[in-house]
Amino acid sequence: MKRRTFLKNLSASGTLAGLGGLSLESCVNPYRKHITILHTNDVHSHIDAFPKDHSQFPGLGGLARRATLVEQIRSENPNTLLFDAGDIFQGTPYFNFYGGELEFKLMSKLKYDAATIGNHDFDNGIDGLHAQLPHANFELLSANYDFTNTVLDGFVKPYRTYLLDGIKIGVYGLGIQLKGLVTQELYKETQYLDPYDVAYDCERILKKQEQCDMIICLSHLGYQYQQEDRPNDLELASKTKYTNLFIGGHTHTFLDKPTVVKNNADDHVLVNQVGCFGVHLGRIDFYFDALKNSTSKGTHITV
Repeated sequence: MKRRTFLKNLSASGTLAGLGGLSLESCVNPYRKHITILHTNDVHSHIDAFPKDHSQFPGLGGLARRATLVEQIRSENPNTLLFDAGDIFQGTPYFNFYGGELEFKLMSKLKYDAATIGNHDFDNGIDGLHAQLPHANFELLSANYDFTNTVLDGFVKPYRTYLLDGIKIGVYGLGIQLKGLVTQELYKETQYLDPYDVAYDCERILKKQEQCDMIICLSHLGYQYQQEDRPNDLELASKTKYTNLFIGGHTHTFLDKPTVVKNNADDHVLVNQVGCFGVHLGRIDFYFDALKNSTSKGTHITV
């Protein structure tokens, strides 16, 4: 089934109440189900920790430390999902030498659940990205890249659903316009679809057809731009209706805490991004009551 047809058939803390429109104080039922969302973005092949004398990130980061944190959090709450918002590749000699194989293998060992595709993930061409897929034991999600007539056709899904402790979670991916960022010989016949239109389709499907209790967007559009005509996460959050959490990438934005945005349904939703190079791990905890109303808390953990 072709992508367009398929779409037509979704280190501070802050709190947000009301996926179901109710605040914490107004709920009679106690919050009894706990879902943890962990996330990274723009890791750019940074597998090792930075040197202790690094001017910007002394001794920070490193996949081994991230793995330890993820394992600890999962032991505390088995109902945990781990996502990445793109630009997995390019930035250290590991990518130059292994072409993405090591990054995908290590992410698989950490048991990432899904990732979206960033512009730098095409740096070895669409054929190079395809060649590394056997090493990825997680989903690649991208709803607005139409891979028809490319080697990735059928290998990338627009969205995925997860069921944790009776809570159904829908996740969809969005990518940035490749023209101007990536030479066409690398992405070939990949077609870029308007991310806002695609987001409306995805969240509607996930909410109405899939009956999801919570919807997450993995976005590599960028947090915000001075140019008003460039799609970005803050505008996307304000235009959509059913998406509750936007996990962003591309702009390497270090947020002190998740940004709260009022969406098109006049509900508050979260937009989050944890900078770059794996020096922070994003964590959002959602707590659901018996009626599946929720409250949330967001934390950035320094790795």
